[in-house]
Amino acid sequence: MPMMVHTKHAARARSLHRTVLKGMIAALVLAATLSACSTVAPHSGTVATANPAVAQAAQLARSGATLSGAARQANDNEIDRLLSQLDDASLSREAAALPVGEPLYNYAGRALLRRGLPLPRPFDRTAWKFNAGERPPAESDGYRPPVKLAVLLPLSGNLAVAASPVRDGLLAGYYGEQRRRPDVVFYDTVGTADGTLAAYDKAVTEGSDFVVGPLGRDEVAALYGKGTLPVPVLALNRIGTEPPSGNASFSLSPEDEGLAAAEYLLDLNAKRVLVVGGADETQRRAVAALRGRLGERGAVVTDVASEGTSDFVPYASKDGGVDAVFLAVRGPSARMLMPRLAAAGLVGKPRVATSQLLSGTGKPTEDAVLDGIAFPSEAWATRGARGLPSPASAGMMLPTAKGAAARLFAFGYDAWQISAYLEYLATANNARIEGATGTLRLDGFGNVLRVPAWSTFRSGVAMPLPQGDRR
Repeated sequence: MPMMVHTKHAARARSLHRTVLKGMIAALVLAATLSACSTVAPHSGTVATANPAVAQAAQLARSGATLSGAARQANDNEIDRLLSQLDDASLSREAAALPVGEPLYNYAGRALLRRGLPLPRPFDRTAWKFNAGERPPAESDGYRPPVKLAVLLPLSGNLAVAASPVRDGLLAGYYGEQRRRPDVVFYDTVGTADGTLAAYDKAVTEGSDFVVGPLGRDEVAALYGKGTLPVPVLALNRIGTEPPSGNASFSLSPEDEGLAAAEYLLDLNAKRVLVVGGADETQRRAVAALRGRLGERGAVVTDVASEGTSDFVPYASKDGGVDAVFLAVRGPSARMLMPRLAAAGLVGKPRVATSQLLSGTGKPTEDAVLDGIAFPSEAWATRGARGLPSPASAGMMLPTAKGAAARLFAFGYDAWQISAYLEYLATANNARIEGATGTLRLDGFGNVLRVPAWSTFRSGVAMPLPQGDRR
């Protein structure tokens, strides 16, 4: 049974959510207030370039359109590897020289964005729909929300706990906007593929012109496998393949953290990185993404050591040495690792971790040993977010905005922002949103690229790094 929010009818809004939750969200809004595409034909010629890597990548980009699944992923990985051979100046020059409609431009543009470099022109958005539902024109800042927004979340089932902060963050952003807002209808996917497909079909039948969700990876895979999607989607997860043309995806996936950590280390000119990782899937996925990105850019993971390793001297004394250490472990494990890394002379090296480092921390006297480790964090905590009070204030008013749930709350807030600014992100050159989870941009395939803020421990307290979200 869907739940509905009508912006002009308070009674219907109350039926969407518990009265107390709406009151809390209204308090969040008040606190924040007080604190204050052109259509192109595919290019069919050859790319005029003297660079053999670019020429080969262009061939692969054209042939990739006929591939799917693992073959498409392997093809895309090879394109990324070829483009990684170019330095920044060469990549910018080659991307600018690509003709409009050339399939390689999406890959080259994504590579530029990942390096924090500007695009020479916007991506081609042939299949995108921005006028559905007879939307009014965009505001001067690009704000152009849907007319009727469907949100597909597992409001019951195993994923309901994770969905609650996402829902509340989205509603906080929604109620914090004073301009035109869409009707919002929530549909329960029950966390299953069948539930997701039924919820999507119902949303289409009931006149939604944009869909946010689903949340689970299996749910997203089921929806992407549906074929043509008559109403565009912002999926809240990724499954290893690109979104269907004209749709977008947004994620706080471990892979994104691994990629962000790799870019952070590359900016430090770290070419040889020792990884210390745990055994759970989240940690393994972050490590795999880091290894892949470093390899694309000419760096290397020297070893992947277990968090239970007692002696790191053999790793540190290998030919070539170690430039930096990447930690895919939780806080308690990291605390135990620091003396062992120090004994191997590695504590003085740059140390970067995943956001899991925060898990199990909170006592400065114990966490002081983590001082100096950089880890990705939500921009909301470092520079604030428009329409939201500080995380501390929000957490006092809303249980789903504090502790471990705060990250998903910020994620939900950003999902609302993306739905309202999607046309701007998709069509304006070098467009970005300063969101609660980081700086958000959209690549040529519909993936929201997130550059997180960065934090570190000082005297055992997590503190933002100056200009940590520098790209």
